[in-house]
Amino acid sequence: MTSPDVNIAALDFWARPAEERAEVFRRLRAQERPLFFPQPKVPLARSGKGFYALVRHADVVEASRNAAVFSNSPAVANPEPASWVKYVYGDSLENKDAPEHTRLRRIVSRAFAPRMMERLDVLMRRRAEEAVTRLIRAGGGDFVELVARPFTTNVICDLVGVPEEDRQQVVRWVEDTVQYQAVRADTSGMLRYAFRNTRAMFGLRGLVVRLARERRKRPGDDVVSALANADVNGERLTNRELGAFFLLLCVGGVDSPANALAHAVTLLSEHPGQRELLLSDYDRYIGGAVEEILRYSSPITQLQRTVKVEYELRGQPLKPGDKVVLFYNSANRDESVFPEPDVFDITRDPNPHVAFGGPGAHYCLGAHLAKREMTILLRELYTRAPGIRLAGPPEPLTSTFNNAVRRLPVTL
Repeated sequence: MTSPDVNIAALDFWARPAEERAEVFRRLRAQERPLFFPQPKVPLARSGKGFYALVRHADVVEASRNAAVFSNSPAVANPEPASWVKYVYGDSLENKDAPEHTRLRRIVSRAFAPRMMERLDVLMRRRAEEAVTRLIRAGGGDFVELVARPFTTNVICDLVGVPEEDRQQVVRWVEDTVQYQAVRADTSGMLRYAFRNTRAMFGLRGLVVRLARERRKRPGDDVVSALANADVNGERLTNRELGAFFLLLCVGGVDSPANALAHAVTLLSEHPGQRELLLSDYDRYIGGAVEEILRYSSPITQLQRTVKVEYELRGQPLKPGDKVVLFYNSANRDESVFPEPDVFDITRDPNPHVAFGGPGAHYCLGAHLAKREMTILLRELYTRAPGIRLAGPPEPLTSTFNNAVRRLPVTL
């Protein structure tokens, strides 16, 4: 199972058809213990010997809950960035452990306070209306470009307080970071996109630092104002910490929900019976539909942990410094947890998927926001364009990290 033709650490594995990859993970879940995979050499990444693949739901949950053993530091990305990266870009919340993670999460949780979400709810409805109107006026086209990406970008920019004139630039910067994630096996592409990624990271960080400086003088009703002026038990974010959080919020809050929406339209087009059921009573079925879309598509494929102390996981001895990778796509198809896991069923109950990470201290802060975005946008879309369907196959982004959709042609 660890021969080069099935090395799940290699980018070319993720270019294989989805059915082939699913079969490999099914076979991995059937193994007695987690298997080790060597790490291919990747430009601009820290060289590593490889990782143990955690592919069962129970293993992903155990590692997620046990931060004393499975550390997010030094990085959750796999391949792991070079050590100098955090000094250039700033170190993200997701790469930290307690007590620093606890401190930062306590402060940035203000971004998702009920008052902030209530204000954003009104704006999300308006952004959904704008996005669907754009699609209808165009008579169809690329759903990602016309609807999903503009909608999620505007939601995050509304949340943060980014001026309208800066938003197209934010879209371009986010796109550059996404492209960088997908070219790790291509040296020339890696170097080209590394430059664009660096420019995008500095651009996004510079934008939020400028906004924070303005909001400290003239606070508004937005996240930058809340975080720039936050004082929780005498603690506040530095400009560097604020910039790192904004990078995480922009890349995660724009790209992942946009991909989830693209997968939603794909799945509801490919399963007309499920779409008909959803539209028969939207309020009744949308909650289950959102959870099943997230389980079935798993927008984030995997994240890494570093072992801190000696530990044994399902018979596999682990030692300090070992890497494990949590494969959410595989855990969400675990036959022992999800009956008929390859069936798309919006009435699935229970549905303990790990699309936002397993339970524990690092569960995604923006999970509620992403679900709310999907609920509002899909309601607007299927109310005004109930006949929307695919005009061609989705164009996936080949990536070891996320299940992204480059382009999704639709017709009305």
